[in-house]
Amino acid sequence: MARLRAALIGATGLAGQQFIAALKNHPSIELTGLAASPRSAGKTYAEALKTASGMTAWFVPEPLPAELAGMKVVAGDALEAKDYDLVFSAVEADVARELEPRLAKDIPVFSAASAFRYEDDVPLLIPPVNAAHAPLIREQQRRRGWKGFIVPIPNCTTTGLAVTLAPLVERFGVKAVLMTSLQAMSGAGRSPGVIGMDILDNVIPYIPKEEHKVEVETKKILGALRPAGDGLTPHDVRVSCTCTRVAVMEGHTESVFVSLDKKATVAEVTQALREWKGAELARNLPSAAPRWIEVLDDPFRPQPRLDRDTHGGMATTVGRIREDGVLENGFKYVLVSHNTKMGAARGAILVAELLLAQGLVG
Repeated sequence: MARLRAALIGATGLAGQQFIAALKNHPSIELTGLAASPRSAGKTYAEALKTASGMTAWFVPEPLPAELAGMKVVAGDALEAKDYDLVFSAVEADVARELEPRLAKDIPVFSAASAFRYEDDVPLLIPPVNAAHAPLIREQQRRRGWKGFIVPIPNCTTTGLAVTLAPLVERFGVKAVLMTSLQAMSGAGRSPGVIGMDILDNVIPYIPKEEHKVEVETKKILGALRPAGDGLTPHDVRVSCTCTRVAVMEGHTESVFVSLDKKATVAEVTQALREWKGAELARNLPSAAPRWIEVLDDPFRPQPRLDRDTHGGMATTVGRIREDGVLENGFKYVLVSHNTKMGAARGAILVAELLLAQGLVG
């Protein structure tokens, strides 16, 4: 079967480069179009990556695919939907709000941007957690008169939290969550990114808009598709968080405190996390992890440097599971989630694979 033709908007940025690396040799999707800002249009991709000093600004560990290095870059607003089967978007929210709907009129758009995350007819998908929300795209198409659709992925900080809460919601019910994040610098991108002199020997105690995103998105992801399929009912979990930036390159660490509906033991909570398999349809996707959660017994783990790449960066690693004496039926744990893999490009590709498997793409 021929692979689906995909375009990538925001190809020269850090997020765009992560998409390129993740899609190399993909069995179902082929990148056949690269789009970026007007200043890159008309150049080959390799030329568009050149800085004023002559350095090639390719920042991901995987090598730049030779077949894409020579591909011509077009301006984002010059992309034509008729030339592609789907689009991946790795641009800022303000750009996404203009470009994505124009393309979604005709073909699916999978976005790493926040522009449409909070719309009533837009599912916010993490395939092992809420694959059942995917049919909401039919309501989106009906309301907007589109042939395609827009499906964004969650904020990268939300992803690890929601993955670890899902088995607890299923087994015990969850009433409230308190979370403090220690977020990697790569989550801020490279433009403008985090200034080295600001983050070195320091912790930045505030990331604009981040806490609100986590609190709203977690409730949406853990919610339920309404019987009529015309929207989502958010979960009634109460979520409060503090989001900070630390001097780590990749991998978000989160300290989580959770109040369960039912009494449980540490052993039962650990078992729920270890045994969780997630949505059945998500288990055999090309980018799926063999296990979505890995629980470590070593009290000094997880650590971002050691654990962020577990199962190709697609698993969330959990450790230090303990009872909490303040919250009712309280437990606490630490997680590490790869913010630029499961939390970004690979997570968006996983969503495309899910909808392809569900017959909603192609």
